[in-house]
Amino acid sequence: MFKIRNKIKNIKYWYVIALAALCFVGCVDIDEISDLTDVSVQGGTAESPFTVKLLNDFTLLVYSDYWPMLFLNGYNVPGWGGDDITTSAGGSKEEFRQFDIRELVAANPRTEKYWRDTNVILASAGRAVVFAEGFLSTVPDSDKDVDSIVRTNELLGELLFLRSVSFHQTLRIFGKAALTVTQETPATELSGPEEVYTQIEQDLLTAIENLPDIQEGVQGAQRPNKGSARALLARVYMDWAGFPLKDSSKYALAAEQARLVIENKAAHGFDLMPHFADLWREANRFNEESCFLFAFDKASGQDNRKYGQAGFPAGPPFNGWDETFAEIRFFEDFPEGPRKEGTFRTEIDWENLQTQASPVYAKVAGPEGDLAFGAFSTERSDFWIRYADVLLMYAEASARSGQITPLSWESLNQVRRRAADLPFNTPDASVDITSGDLAQLAVTERKWELAGEWLRWFDLVRLELVAEALATPARTPQSSTNSDGELLPLHNPATGDLSNANYFSKIPPAILDENPGFVDE
Repeated sequence: MFKIRNKIKNIKYWYVIALAALCFVGCVDIDEISDLTDVSVQGGTAESPFTVKLLNDFTLLVYSDYWPMLFLNGYNVPGWGGDDITTSAGGSKEEFRQFDIRELVAANPRTEKYWRDTNVILASAGRAVVFAEGFLSTVPDSDKDVDSIVRTNELLGELLFLRSVSFHQTLRIFGKAALTVTQETPATELSGPEEVYTQIEQDLLTAIENLPDIQEGVQGAQRPNKGSARALLARVYMDWAGFPLKDSSKYALAAEQARLVIENKAAHGFDLMPHFADLWREANRFNEESCFLFAFDKASGQDNRKYGQAGFPAGPPFNGWDETFAEIRFFEDFPEGPRKEGTFRTEIDWENLQTQASPVYAKVAGPEGDLAFGAFSTERSDFWIRYADVLLMYAEASARSGQITPLSWESLNQVRRRAADLPFNTPDASVDITSGDLAQLAVTERKWELAGEWLRWFDLVRLELVAEALATPARTPQSSTNSDGELLPLHNPATGDLSNANYFSKIPPAILDENPGFVDE
């Protein structure tokens, strides 16, 4: 299918494929969206005239192209490098364990699959961007109507957002990317972070200009709005400000974008969920805290297999997949309270599990009683950016840029109040903080708030904290014992290089062989 896609040139043929692939966003009412966008216009070619409905269908195709990468843990695999996540110390989890112990192998099948799947996404997005831009730039104004122009620009913004997600994640994994913006002109060499960040910034600024404040009739930001693009741009600026470029001027830009999301949250439909633990229930897979999410649809055969059994150990009583556990020391250090109860399955006697004594994430295995026993196929959404993340980005970025405001402290404290299961909009002296090193306080709050979401690793990288966080003393269990009173071991100690020379994955050899111009130094 990959080779066939690269040969597709005819718009009409591609349209047939698009119609067969729309089910990934099956939770979006596609018929309803089509009704809103079915505006025919003159343009394109005589053989393939442009319609906004056709462009919308092409955009939905890009979502479907994300599914092969998202339904398993390809795009998440660097997350096992964090001090919050571990995997099985033996068995078939070598592809994850390499990141856990920091002994990276260039030919890791997960990173190779990520690269190939991303190439398909960029090809689809690139074709659709060309289609949209061609209409906007070449069709005479006399042949356009206002609704067509507005909706085409919105869809162009959506496509640029989706492309930015892939470029950014690729940069986070490999530290470089093949900067292909159209399939007709594929990248012949790898681009470094400065060039890739610049392209992402350009794309997201255009997306912000074009996207609506909210996508009408769409739950949980399954399709991005203006606030989604600002949230992603804030995240991009945070990384840009950190390792490897360390351009600290980008903190001010990150703060600006995050602040605009916060100040306009009502227009975008964003806010914190009242109760932290409710976020991880399958019934809440669309919620107001999602600034952008990827949706899944079991009925269409496009399910999510990163949750449920993936978060349980093998053998009785769970017969799980041994894939995603919490680090013992991380669990020990985690502040007690409702957020800890919502993050972990604390009712499980994990210290005495026979296959591997590791804490179980409720965020991964599911809250108690939420998923059926043995569930490995779910409709859990992937919350790409949560509103809590935006609040903490603003707190940290405003502090690092010397622009602390009352909103900076309030953003931190809203997350802290919700963590204590208090009304997050009501000041509470029992948890609120109003002084201290705000940047460090925000980083620490991110550690707990985003635990087990495969994000901690990227904070460790941008702040160059990997060696500090992964050194054996920092990860060694201190108080967790089995029923015999024996202190539990650190299952996957980091035996590899913890310096910044080992932060990024190597480009897989098969990809280098297929692209002679790619040089991975």
